[in-house]
Amino acid sequence: MENKKVVLAFSGGLDTSFCAMYLAKEKNLEVYTAIANTGGFSDEELADIEQKAYKLGAKKHVTLDVTDEYYDKCIRYMVFGNVLRNNTYPISVSSERIFQAIAIIQYAKEIDANYVAHGSTGAGNDQVRFDLTFEVLAPEIKILTPTRDLELSREYEINYLKKGGFEADFTKMEYSINAGLWGTSVGGKETLKSEQTLPEEAYPSQLETTEVKELKIGFEKGEIVSVDGKKYENKIDAIRAVEAIGSKFAIGRDMHIGDTIIGIKGRVGFEAAAPMLIIKAHQMLEKHTLTKWQQYWKEQLGNWYGMFLHESLYLEPVMRDIEKFLENTQQKVSGIVMVKLRPYSFQLVGVESPNDLMKAEFGEYGEVNKAWTSDDVKGFTKILGTSLKIYNSVNKDF
Repeated sequence: MENKKVVLAFSGGLDTSFCAMYLAKEKNLEVYTAIANTGGFSDEELADIEQKAYKLGAKKHVTLDVTDEYYDKCIRYMVFGNVLRNNTYPISVSSERIFQAIAIIQYAKEIDANYVAHGSTGAGNDQVRFDLTFEVLAPEIKILTPTRDLELSREYEINYLKKGGFEADFTKMEYSINAGLWGTSVGGKETLKSEQTLPEEAYPSQLETTEVKELKIGFEKGEIVSVDGKKYENKIDAIRAVEAIGSKFAIGRDMHIGDTIIGIKGRVGFEAAAPMLIIKAHQMLEKHTLTKWQQYWKEQLGNWYGMFLHESLYLEPVMRDIEKFLENTQQKVSGIVMVKLRPYSFQLVGVESPNDLMKAEFGEYGEVNKAWTSDDVKGFTKILGTSLKIYNSVNKDF
């Protein structure tokens, strides 16, 4: 008999709810729904999603928890590389999609499914992230995308579900929220206009604290290990601790404007207190513990790593090469960074590190030199200027 198993990447939202019912009723497939949790769902939310799946006719529903894998294979490298797309966006939800797609297609292979499906539309980046990951890891499994292929309106999907006996509140929210471990994206009418920005009430986290606070973030070999003196064995718990503190100050809000994978410009709002605080604190610690050339090449490769990750090229082998480089640079990046938190902003105060290169007994910048004489500097400057003298004597541009 023909294998009629389809694994649907299921979030419980309108599009994936429509897909679940449509694939079962119209395509006569055995629908196996799967949600890949990368740290953005609570236990209550996961239980509600499972209940929805079975009401929609799923033969089986599974929760695939890949939070640890997401941290080990992605987040820590984004911290090592101080990755901020366009110097702004910590590649929050978009980086999660790759690991969700990997988990979904691995599950499809495990249960010997002939089909895999997702609910992405034809207008965004996620369709490429899911499609490309599925095609690379399991080219033998056919991809089904009802929402994209049928180009249905929201109203049509809601009516279809109602006629099928599934009642749910799919009233269109003014803002779409995608919460994740490494930040939360916020989309709405203002993000579609170049001259507008999101209002205060659009953000999930609201300002709760106005008193200035000093936060201490501890790192060992580039990874976060402590928050305000409390040690964390689990790095994910440390990230959540920073988020709990920073979000009360409404820190980490911004608007990302960038080039999408499909070629158009896109805007999205986001809040990411923990990623912004951790990345900036980590970057400051590196300024004290790395050489200028380590920092220079890290910046180049960190930018490439973030771009490839955003562009759905995580499976490109060069990413493993970059990861090895980034990890190797972190051997001396240990210490504590002091950060002053205020409403909507933060200030990097200073660092304490046994590997602080400012402690070297060679001199104090702008104050005193201890490792060279004035004659040494004169000779050094003369040699340094030799190539410039040659060029300018020949070309006389100035």
